[in-house]
Amino acid sequence: MLNLPQTYRPTLGIRQRETAIKDVKDFFERELAAALGLVRVTAPVAVRSGLGINDDLNGVEQPVRFAVKNDGGAEVEIVQSLAKWKRLALAEYGFAVGEGLYTDMNAIRPDEIIDEIHSIYVDQWDWEKVISPEQRNLDTLYETVRKIYDCVCRTEFHVASVYSHIRPVLPEEIVFITSEELQQRWPDLDVKQRENLVCAEHKAVFITGIGGRLADGTIHDGRAPDYDDWTTPNSAGGRGLNGDILLWNPILERAFEISSMGIRVNPETLREQLKIRNMEQRLGLEFHRKLLSGQLPQTMGGGIGQSRLSMYFLRAAHVGEVACGVWPDAMREACGKKNVTLL
Repeated sequence: MLNLPQTYRPTLGIRQRETAIKDVKDFFERELAAALGLVRVTAPVAVRSGLGINDDLNGVEQPVRFAVKNDGGAEVEIVQSLAKWKRLALAEYGFAVGEGLYTDMNAIRPDEIIDEIHSIYVDQWDWEKVISPEQRNLDTLYETVRKIYDCVCRTEFHVASVYSHIRPVLPEEIVFITSEELQQRWPDLDVKQRENLVCAEHKAVFITGIGGRLADGTIHDGRAPDYDDWTTPNSAGGRGLNGDILLWNPILERAFEISSMGIRVNPETLREQLKIRNMEQRLGLEFHRKLLSGQLPQTMGGGIGQSRLSMYFLRAAHVGEVACGVWPDAMREACGKKNVTLL
């Protein structure tokens, strides 16, 4: 279902918007790299099938697969994200504790439901950083979230300095809350309704514990069992060392996720989470064998949506205004009636 504003006028024309998108991405990328101490690396568009490297998201989404003619017909997959590839890269490139990388990730997610904020094409800054085992705690996670949020705020002020009709709306501080607390506060509402209410109240929130089972037996949202740690008890009265950054979107008047991130599984939590999801067969895959044998460093990382941030900063009503995609004819027609021009 498409949810667009009742009245909407784009803040920028198409050509001006394209210039602004480049400016937003360049500015935020520099801020992020400096804040987290990251260096840019080159990322793959496709990886070999059967190694456990590609992100399978919630475990049911199927990647685009094809055979490579000049490699004996070997099957490869278009990436859905680089959650596990980055950890392999940190080990292979010799990154030490406190060092990290980021990359421009371009993914195809053919099972994605297409609407005003989702497309089968996904672009984000995928980042990953080596931490020590002693840093596997909420303090490390929260400190990193605050640094990323500061980058977001600085970018909003930069955009406002260039385009005077776009005014900053983000609060100075981001609020931290657990998915368990949201469930206890609004037990009769669904997850999206809870997110909308807490974002409307605080404007910028980080919700922890994404993927783990809540007290009522539900989960806040799906998360693969082999990268984020969503089972370790934390000091906030819940479980999980991961979470999502959400902002209140003033154009769509709803919660707006811009980042998913977390401290990654260690061998113990990998085994536990695979058991919970009945996916222990993955323990034999190359990525999982390397993690269990101690060949991969302890890390934290995440993805930050490039089009999502462009959409937010430029006050766009549809992701198709800031990223090219494949849009159903009915959606193009509906958007045209709302003054939304899709790229």
